Amino acid sequence: MATSDQIDQANFDISNRLYFRLYQASNLLHKNGTRFMSEFGTTTQQWGVLGALSRPRVHEAGMTVKELLEFLAVSRQNLTPVIDRLEARGWIERVKDPADGRSRRIRMTVPGDAIWARMLVRIDEFYNRSLAGFSAEEKLMLYRLLDRLKAGLGEV
Repeated sequence: MATSDQIDQANFDISNRLYFRLYQASNLLHKNGTRFMSEFGTTTQQWGVLGALSRPRVHEAGMTVKELLEFLAVSRQNLTPVIDRLEARGWIERVKDPADGRSRRIRMTVPGDAIWARMLVRIDEFYNRSLAGFSAEEKLMLYRLLDRLKAGLGEV
């Protein structure tokens, strides 16, 4: 294990700034994203679950809790109350997995699809306003860089 006097200070300073900037951006995403979605009474976490379930590949069949946990990179402890709230609102449902009757899948309901369609207008506005300073190429580059960071964090 390295000692503090063996740290490459210049590299550490850049990395430290980067992680604090990501931390700040994440907090602002949650704060301002939730504000944007206030007319629907939803949080960014609920938005994430609905977004994951609305993807064409999974919309019809839904996803298992395990698949949602992996896709959203959250803990079961954090996801369960979000699922419970969305289910109580009638936006998602738990259904038997046709391949394994003991297992449950989570999928959007018809009212969930309808609210999601309305939410997309606000989400689009949020994306457009928050990413206004980026070209399409820069957004793609940022996506690729964040994807590499996600992979690196997964290996830690």
